[in-house]
Amino acid sequence: MNKLSRAAIAALCALSVGYGAQAAEADNRNGPSGNGGNNLLIAAAAWKQTAAEYRALYHQAFNLARMRLDQALAARKPGDKPLAVITDIDDTVLNAVNYWGYLIQKDRDFFDDAIWDKWIPENKLTATPGALDFFNYAKSQGVEVFYVSSRDQGDKTYEYALGNLRAVGFPYVDEKHVTILRDSSNKEPRQKEIAAQYEVVLLLGDNLNDFQRKYYVKNVDERARLMEEDRELFGRKFILMPNPTDGHWMRAIFGDSEPPATDRNREIFKKAASKSAWRPAP
Repeated sequence: MNKLSRAAIAALCALSVGYGAQAAEADNRNGPSGNGGNNLLIAAAAWKQTAAEYRALYHQAFNLARMRLDQALAARKPGDKPLAVITDIDDTVLNAVNYWGYLIQKDRDFFDDAIWDKWIPENKLTATPGALDFFNYAKSQGVEVFYVSSRDQGDKTYEYALGNLRAVGFPYVDEKHVTILRDSSNKEPRQKEIAAQYEVVLLLGDNLNDFQRKYYVKNVDERARLMEEDRELFGRKFILMPNPTDGHWMRAIFGDSEPPATDRNREIFKKAASKSAWRPAP
């Protein structure tokens, strides 16, 4: 084999350095390659945008919530604590579907916190199907609603949350009934405070952590096992809404609820999606 000239060696070194830089850039880009057709969010966001089944699951959840509330009202006795419902906000009573549509248009395939923080003040959220009817019904029956959410958009976080809820007409949107946790996603302390004064009929959420902190684990199988321990509570005390785009189920996969958009994380996501996969016989 002929020896390489200094020029050729220099060219190869430059190519190698360039390739390494491209690889590093690819692993840290904010979105999928090409025209974005391989965006990991497309199926989940398309389902949120178009599926009648998505909307039906909310109606089903709130219909069930009303049935459970009616049962609690019928069982009340003189001297009982007043009834209350505790609910999460995002993807439970407020729908952020146009935020996800924007991410798809901009070729983002993971939650983008900076875009979310810019979007929140514009009050583009809408009520999830059935939510307004249910909470107005609760109010008509004298049942108080408490909103407990985890958000952080800086000093105006609380102001933005109140604005989002008021923009779509939810009842009980005031300092007594709205709690926004900026430094933690642990809702149990506030839930216990409410439960000390009220009989909490229902907890509503799109995330297991909206119900109990014990689900806040970083292992997919452990999270599923903990949920199975409480299976009798779902549909009775806990009402769960559909959310295929984000949440602490992502934390169980990545160790982070909002993982960075990298090729490594895209590969982890692919492996999660094939956790159980058919293997044809040879």
